[in-house]
Amino acid sequence: MNNPPATCQVNGAAIRATRKRQGLGIRETAEAAGISRSYLQRLETGIREQMRPPTYAALRKTLHATDKELLVPHEETNERR
Repeated sequence: MNNPPATCQVNGAAIRATRKRQGLGIRETAEAAGISRSYLQRLETGIREQMRPPTYAALRKTLHATDKELLVPHEETNERR
């Protein structure tokens, strides 16, 4: 049986593009997702690439986005290891 992942590998550039496409500011997006502005900024710039699933789900919901839009494709994740 497969366990759910402990973290989600996110695509920071895609997070930023999705947020900007929707006309959302970084501060309002972070507040709506329940994360700090600096954490969101680190995700968007690629300093941080991993998120815990509940935090990722809150951000995805805030951005009205899909996993396909915000996560690094599984093949890329395996290549980085």
